[in-house]
This record gives sequence, structure tokens and C-alpha cells, in this order.
Amino acid sequence: MGDVAGRWWNGIWGRLGRRDVWLTREVRWQVVARAGDSENGRVLRWEFDTEADAVAMVKRLLAADAGGQWRKQAGDGTSSPPQQA
Repeated sequence: MGDVAGRWWNGIWGRLGRRDVWLTREVRWQVVARAGDSENGRVLRWEFDTEADAVAMVKRLLAADAGGQWRKQAGDGTSSPPQQA
């Protein structure tokens, strides 16, 4: 995993309603979104050449009605994006 530039969580606990979004950068910018908990959640990934394109995808994901209230979290690497495909 690369550097975490931003992380958001919708504030809902539990495997059905929880949503997480990470903005990371290795060589390219990557957006990772997980629906559900860390054990059973569905993971989607997108790669972008520019930060602006990656941030635009993050904004699209946060604008989708998933319930809860999105909260930006510290990007200190304490919680990494899921590694499953």
C-alpha cells in the first residue's frame, strides 16, 4: 500500500451499512471503496493518473446515498485499505 492521502467512513457500525473510502498513491492514484465490514465487505478499486481525477471519484462515492454521515478520518496509516481483490 502507498501513502494514504485521505480516508472517509460513513459513521455506521456493522457489516451491512458500513462504507469506507481510501485515497492512496503509489505510482498512480488509487481509490478503494468497501461496502460492509472488513471480513465480508465488497471491495472496488479504481486507478487514476492525476490526483484531481482520483478526488473526483472520491466525491462521486461520497455523494452516493449510502446512509450515515461521511466523516473524514486521519490518514495516518492505522487502518489500511483492504488488500483483497
